[in-house]
Amino acid sequence: MCIEPTTALLIASAASSAMNFQQQKQQAKYRYAAQVRQNNLARENAIQRAAAETLKIRQITKQKLEKGYFAALKAKRARATYISEAGAAGLALSGSTNALLANFYRQEGNYKASLQRNMNVNISQYRRNLEAIQFGQKAQSTYTQQPNAPLLFASNALNVANTYYGMEYQKELMGMKSQRQKTLEQNQFKQKYFNSEYI
Repeated sequence: MCIEPTTALLIASAASSAMNFQQQKQQAKYRYAAQVRQNNLARENAIQRAAAETLKIRQITKQKLEKGYFAALKAKRARATYISEAGAAGLALSGSTNALLANFYRQEGNYKASLQRNMNVNISQYRRNLEAIQFGQKAQSTYTQQPNAPLLFASNALNVANTYYGMEYQKELMGMKSQRQKTLEQNQFKQKYFNSEYI
């Protein structure tokens, strides 16, 4: 059995397109898996960074609260010592001694207010860091595109069809009869020599 060269070329083109389809389909699956993996890594990274920032702000908060507690304790001891020494010396709490006590309260209040201002700065920075982490996750994430096997198949089928029609066109240009011309001649022959009822 002899196969026409153009038919052999068409068969080779179809086989090549079939292998190409399988390869493209596998590559699309790998690409999608890589995109999903990248997004998972970006999300896990963001979660870890947010957890680290949260731990850091908790430690800073605890530290500031302890500083405030020890400052209040120290101020109370200093006032108690001053009042007890003044009482032991038989001094009544006069205007100057009350002013000195007010100075203790003022210094304690200033220190606590300073701690609160620093804590507010830290909380504000913590919020900005969380926003940056979220933005970083978005920047590290990729658009996922699931493999579209029907589209790949259609593309490869169109390539085979393009090869076929290209070969037919080349036949016509070289003066050979294409399959289309052969079919037209057969139909004309049937119409000319046979009754249309038997066709």
